[in-house]
Amino acid sequence: MKLPYFLAKRFVAGETFEAAVPKIMELNNKGIKTTLDLLGEQVTERKSADQALQDYRIVLKKIEEQRLRSNISVKLSMMGLNINKDYCRDNLFALLDTARETDNFVRIDMEGSVLTQPILDLFKEAYKIYGRHVGIVIQAYLHRSKDDIARLAEMGADVRLCKGAYHEPERVALQHMPAIRDAFKEYAAILLQKTTFPRIATHDEELVEWVKNYAAANKIGKARYEFQMLYGLRQNTCEDLAAQGYNVRIYVPFGTRWLPYFTRRIKERKENVWFILSTMLKR
Repeated sequence: MKLPYFLAKRFVAGETFEAAVPKIMELNNKGIKTTLDLLGEQVTERKSADQALQDYRIVLKKIEEQRLRSNISVKLSMMGLNINKDYCRDNLFALLDTARETDNFVRIDMEGSVLTQPILDLFKEAYKIYGRHVGIVIQAYLHRSKDDIARLAEMGADVRLCKGAYHEPERVALQHMPAIRDAFKEYAAILLQKTTFPRIATHDEELVEWVKNYAAANKIGKARYEFQMLYGLRQNTCEDLAAQGYNVRIYVPFGTRWLPYFTRRIKERKENVWFILSTMLKR
């Protein structure tokens, strides 16, 4: 396990919140906001979900105390979704109570397609109560995302659009990158036109440039949307975008349960393997 962890350290900011803070502050000082992700998912015991809730509430309070320009992202399977939906809802709402108290924001992350509908159901319940304090993620490669994007845009939801990070069968998701890029562009256009502040999450240079050009052509100002990327990948690009006046946010994972996250980054698409390897060689 030592070799994978050594590699993962490039993409995980630390095993504790305290270890991640200097890296968050460094990014903030460069004009880049962050989203903190306490690593963990697929919890099957209430004790673990209760601990995750407690840890996340502490993180929100520490963000406020240390005046960090950061919010948080949470996987509902870490909050007990696979145990009981009502129990997960209670945990999510308790976390959102703290987010509202600290005037912060919780991004509900997306997971494998078997959880997409229950995650969206809970988000919609939460959005009715917590409004601007909660947002959702949509994965462009899922066939269902066309309808989901339309509904979320109609709601005025805060949406983070990404390509998709899980291995899904052809009946569920697009399999080829040109088609995924086309879907991403279609949904990004809808969000840019119909929501107040979409989050565009991609490392794909073609998509970054497309969004910039589309927004400019449609007189959508830089202040109206945000680019998001992952910690350890393309930080120079993030700094350049921030210097050009774009809103930029980096997703910063931390914690001891790093292996599933790191493995997914490697396995999700073959081009990511080469991109990560080339990034490491340029260090």
